[in-house]
Amino acid sequence: MKVKSVLVSQPRPAVIEKSPFYELSQKHHVEIAYRPFIRVEGVSLKEFRAQRVEILTHTAVIFTSRTTVDSFFHICEEARITVPETMKYICQTEAVALYLQKYIVYRKRKISFADGSFTSLIELIIKHKEEKFLLALSEPHKPELPETLAKLKLSFDPVILARTVAGDLDDVKMADYDLLALYSPSDVKTLIEKFGTDGLPAVAVFGEGTLRTALGAGITVLANAPTPEAPSMVKAIDIYLQKVQKGEEIEPVELVTDARKEEFIRSQQHKLAKKGRTRRPTTESRK
Repeated sequence: MKVKSVLVSQPRPAVIEKSPFYELSQKHHVEIAYRPFIRVEGVSLKEFRAQRVEILTHTAVIFTSRTTVDSFFHICEEARITVPETMKYICQTEAVALYLQKYIVYRKRKISFADGSFTSLIELIIKHKEEKFLLALSEPHKPELPETLAKLKLSFDPVILARTVAGDLDDVKMADYDLLALYSPSDVKTLIEKFGTDGLPAVAVFGEGTLRTALGAGITVLANAPTPEAPSMVKAIDIYLQKVQKGEEIEPVELVTDARKEEFIRSQQHKLAKKGRTRRPTTESRK
């Protein structure tokens, strides 16, 4: 088996030569094609109002993507809502935080950002635990963030500000590719809706949710990231191609539950519960 072409479910980079996939293509002499399987659209004002969430009853907004940032401020403008300057913004990455400059003056005391990891975001939210959070989400989304905030008994309201819809793939032929690189559960769902699960090329996925969706649909996954060995999709595909070139047998990827994440959530629950306990006054303090 030889891999000659890879289809990546992402937009084509503005500068191909600066993409890590370009180095991969040069190293293994494979052709890389780009085609987004999905697109994300902001919800309408009518859809937002149907969720019965009041923006101004919250003191902080949690953003995990730039699309929800756009949708939030678009909704505010359309509904003639003036967001107070006291509103705080908790962002999953620095890129999302910097994107806020499109709409507001960037002030460090109002805007905080994590390093992109789930644990870092949760720790950041806990630092602002006294706030009343508005959790901006896209549909579909991973349930772990709202579920974790509920477990930690933080005050928050989830709101859907964007929806994922299938991209136009009518002119794509799966037979033209030897490997698919899928980045989200929505990518997997679009793939199944458009092409089914029979006769697919080899599949590589990014993220636990994408892997879970693919395996649940009966798709065999031969490469995945992030892992200790492959922190990126490019590295996962690099390792896969090396094995193919050496003629090594490649075992299908299995889903392994991350026990460390569960332990992290339990530890945060314990810390919050400990801080929330009222200390009984000592004899001296009663005097």
